[in-house]
Amino acid sequence: MSSETSTPYTPASTSSSVAGNETLADEIKKYDTAKLIEYLQGQKNLELSETAIKILEKEELNGGDLFDLTEEKLEKWGMPGGPAMRLVKFAKECKDKKLRSFSSYKTKKELKEVLRKYGIVSEDITRIPQFKPVTHPIDEDSPEFKLCIDDILRKIRNMGPVVDSNEAMRCEYISAILHTAVSLLEGLVITPQMNITGEENTGRVDYAIKKILDDLLEEIICITEGKQNQATVGICQNLLQCRNIIKKKRKVDEAFDPDYDYDYVYGIVSTGTDWYFILHSTEGIYCTSRTEYHISLTEDALENPTEIRKNVKRVLEVIVGLLKDRVLGSEEPATKKRRVEEIIKKK
Repeated sequence: MSSETSTPYTPASTSSSVAGNETLADEIKKYDTAKLIEYLQGQKNLELSETAIKILEKEELNGGDLFDLTEEKLEKWGMPGGPAMRLVKFAKECKDKKLRSFSSYKTKKELKEVLRKYGIVSEDITRIPQFKPVTHPIDEDSPEFKLCIDDILRKIRNMGPVVDSNEAMRCEYISAILHTAVSLLEGLVITPQMNITGEENTGRVDYAIKKILDDLLEEIICITEGKQNQATVGICQNLLQCRNIIKKKRKVDEAFDPDYDYDYVYGIVSTGTDWYFILHSTEGIYCTSRTEYHISLTEDALENPTEIRKNVKRVLEVIVGLLKDRVLGSEEPATKKRRVEEIIKKK
């Protein structure tokens, strides 16, 4: 995967690129030596020994070099014939492996295939294990909340009610709420239309919320998918997006620590009116698909905004709670695992 998404850590200056008809080889070519070695170590079928890895490190092989390898060249470097054959075969397979776009997942059959990856035999999102998000109280008198409500009411006045509106219009409201949530916490940035590329999938996500680690690194902590009306399709796509994000680096000397690889990221799927929240961890997925989070974006709110204020506040309290959990919590894998265990116990 790319430097943006092979782990949740991304260069702060990296810009989005347009997802095209990419292969896995196109993605691997972007890897430097350290990232390539890390990636190859994660491919169990390669069965690369410590000796083979040290040879690749010594030769400073990067992602682009991988596809110029021959068995003869590897054996000349001192690599045994077995791993040499497997590496060359693997490189060829990567050239042939097309990456499927997130947006191509559109049917219940495909949702069933995705859920099967998590041991859920169903095409019903309510069969996903549920969790109760930790919320953060929102002060209705805060400038950020007032600005959010004013912005939403102005959009209703300017664009009309959200009834049969298109996805772009709905994303106007989603954006207003996400920006408000981010503004209520420090150390976060939001990137619209960010490209994510994984080992099987590629494509743009509507919004990525990232935690700033330092001047060079950011960590993706939340992915949001906006939809016109098909929330089920959105959840299917969001699960795949989150799946790519949580893949983390695994060091050889810590390979036997069961907590070392643990990570989690939050997902949000929204039509602007209906909101669903996802917790995607290394060990499983959880959703709020049995809990209604709804914001009625109709012209009635222009006359009496009481109801819309109440519902926007409820959704914001969830979003800020999710983000705050990742902003303020320890990033040690074992601590992340304990936090998730505490969250899912509250359901």
